Amino acid sequence: MSDLARELQERVQEAVAEKRPLELRGGGTKIFYGREPFGDRLEVKGHSGVVNYEPRELVLTARAGTPLAEIEQLLAEQGQMLPFEPPRFGEQATLGGTIACALSGSRRPWSGSARDFVLGVRMINGRGEMLRFGGEVMKNVAGYDVSRLMCGALGTLGLLLEISLKVLPRPEEELTLVQVRNAEEALQLMNRWSGKPLPLSAACFDGLYLHLRLSGTPTAVAAGRERLGGEVLEQGSAYWRNLDEQRHAFFRDERPLWRLSLPSTTPWFELPDKQFIDWGGAQRWLVSDAPPAQIRRKAETLGGSATRFRGGDRSLSFHPLPEGLMQLHRRLKQAFDPAGIFNPGRLYPEF
Repeated sequence: MSDLARELQERVQEAVAEKRPLELRGGGTKIFYGREPFGDRLEVKGHSGVVNYEPRELVLTARAGTPLAEIEQLLAEQGQMLPFEPPRFGEQATLGGTIACALSGSRRPWSGSARDFVLGVRMINGRGEMLRFGGEVMKNVAGYDVSRLMCGALGTLGLLLEISLKVLPRPEEELTLVQVRNAEEALQLMNRWSGKPLPLSAACFDGLYLHLRLSGTPTAVAAGRERLGGEVLEQGSAYWRNLDEQRHAFFRDERPLWRLSLPSTTPWFELPDKQFIDWGGAQRWLVSDAPPAQIRRKAETLGGSATRFRGGDRSLSFHPLPEGLMQLHRRLKQAFDPAGIFNPGRLYPEF
């Protein structure tokens, strides 16, 4: 255990004894996400470094404060990658913050989410105890899969110290195809082609153009291009990186940005203002000043949920939970953080 890990543990133990809330902070690049944080800031970005990397085993373990850019560079040197393509939203992004927010990029529907690649974690709970869950292998079935509970918890269950991840080889070849379509055609084609043996790794519709990324062997990519048609986008990799980092013109609007999680087969629907369809139809970005209740009612009628991703009233960030699910979240919070010191209220005011 490093000296900084011991220091972090001592800080947590002091906060527990004094019942003093802590705001856990990595690189701060996703501070906009979720409800307004409060409490004494506990910086984690100094606790950095790759602990173990086995390229042949496709496993990497790093401390939570390790810059995401550093990890991606290390993997790229070995022809490997983080399969869920996490957005950074800034060069200071850390591995711990990435897992705590559980944000995934355009490859997510085809490769899996951040949660799917977490093998194990080392953490400090709300009693100041240092715990380890999971390991560095996929088939770890001893007890509950606690490590993946940390994904998307926004630090409300504990302070992450180390994370072990499954990584994958980079595709031999990638290209992006562009077609002019309307929304109905784009949704129909994305869903049809997602069910076919095609090397799709991303699909989105920006209101005018359908973008499709093919990834795999040169033979598979060439066959997919022949079947799907369309024009090849010269700077395809930059297009998807800019989409994940929300650098396209669509995201520069100053109004609140909403993320709607819906069944991919959901037909095109009308809501005020503009939309961007990602994840083959399963993720709909909405820029709108419409009342949150109206947006969430629409998402619910379509079988999904709506998150206020950035801008607007931060107290209304996440979709309300049914009472049964809320009770489960409260029990988890009580089990991991009985004094309620970690990022209180960051997800919901109830915990």
